[in-house]
Amino acid sequence: MRLDRLITLNLVQPLRRFRTFDIGQSTADTTLPILMYHSICGDPEPAVPAYYKTHTSPAVFRQQMALLSARGYKGISLEAGLDLLRTNEARNRRHVVLTFDDGFRNFYTEAFPVLQKSGFTATVFVPTAFIGTARRSFHGTECLTWGEVRELRDGGIQFGSHTVTHPRLTKLSRKEIEHELRDSKKELQQRLGQPITTFAYPFAFPRSNRKFVQTFEGLLAAEGYGCCATTEVGRVQPGDDVYRLRRLPANTLDDAALFGAKLDGAYDWLRLPQRIIKESRRWASFGSRRNGWLGPARFPSPL
Repeated sequence: MRLDRLITLNLVQPLRRFRTFDIGQSTADTTLPILMYHSICGDPEPAVPAYYKTHTSPAVFRQQMALLSARGYKGISLEAGLDLLRTNEARNRRHVVLTFDDGFRNFYTEAFPVLQKSGFTATVFVPTAFIGTARRSFHGTECLTWGEVRELRDGGIQFGSHTVTHPRLTKLSRKEIEHELRDSKKELQQRLGQPITTFAYPFAFPRSNRKFVQTFEGLLAAEGYGCCATTEVGRVQPGDDVYRLRRLPANTLDDAALFGAKLDGAYDWLRLPQRIIKESRRWASFGSRRNGWLGPARFPSPL
């Protein structure tokens, strides 16, 4: 049983509908759903729990794009979506941002043709060390080549940085983090001949590490990034921190009902338990180190 689906469809979604009906709440919506995809492939990831799966089968992806089209959504780039929020042009208009992390080749072979047919664009975040003139791989999956990246750019796809080597940034020194931000941006700009201003955080976003997050946002701004997409769950609203953009994870187990509920905001509830779990882990780790249960911290704060 998939608990997040059960709660979303049988509790949160009915309550949201009842509240709208009961108090006559306006249907005007200024939120922006940013969908987070990774690999578009048929691997069912049998050992991975449903919530953590990152693969979406080509057939399911086609169904999801068809659902977006049927519901009147316009697929736009991340930069365009943020511009709409800033100018309040998102009200009463259905826009969605499609993001793809890791720069896998199957975006080119499986996702891009579907996006073209649907009239959608997307933002692809690439770790530049795995993008080469010749084919390279990341975690056993083939990645895009620079030739394919340029072809996709010419086809209207926006690219952003996903660091150079896709490391766990909280384990790096400040200097190493600066290298990951600066060098990935520099290479993308040189290869594509256009400014790169979007970034996606690799791995889970460490929201509970407030000192790190605050300093990291400063590093992003200093390197010329205008926003950062994270793994925090939910839709984006006007006034949100652009360096902590929430996204909606999508995978092959998102049927039409759950996928639609995510777009409508019925999945945003998961942000609270996600926050509680991260805070609990943070305090448990802190308490363990303070009482000598685990000895000194394995990775001292890099910032």
